[in-house]
Amino acid sequence: MSIGFETWAWLGLLAYTLHIMEEFSFDWRDWARAVIGLPVEWADFYVTNAAVIVLGFAQAEMARLLPIAPLVFAALMLINASFFHVLPMIFTRGRFSPGTFTAVVLFYPVAIGTYCAAAAEGLLTTGMLLGSLVGGALLMAYPVAMLRLRGRPYFRQAS
Repeated sequence: MSIGFETWAWLGLLAYTLHIMEEFSFDWRDWARAVIGLPVEWADFYVTNAAVIVLGFAQAEMARLLPIAPLVFAALMLINASFFHVLPMIFTRGRFSPGTFTAVVLFYPVAIGTYCAAAAEGLLTTGMLLGSLVGGALLMAYPVAMLRLRGRPYFRQAS
């Protein structure tokens, strides 16, 4: 018995939920500040990850109606795992990145499973693949861009 596309979408939400718990438990905020220089606060972490959970529910609910949504979520998991966990650990010669365990053990298999199920069900075209990768990259870049921009004078709200 193979796992269907919609089930993979729900597994994506579960994987991301467990990933957020790992990041919080092992202090991703301080790691992000020290290693990748992100000016992140816990409030940023909470709001961003609450949005990811909402997106996770939405993509799973829309899997049949809008199959690009779970594919974008899968791409988000692949990009997050690779660029915010695995590669930083390689570049820092093994310094632990909170979230790496779930990124490797859950994100990669679930994201790949989502793409494979989409292909098996005839949902994965070249356009869908490319669109999902672009969408996942944009979703990953959005909160990072907001963090970088908010420190600029034009965006500061204090007088």
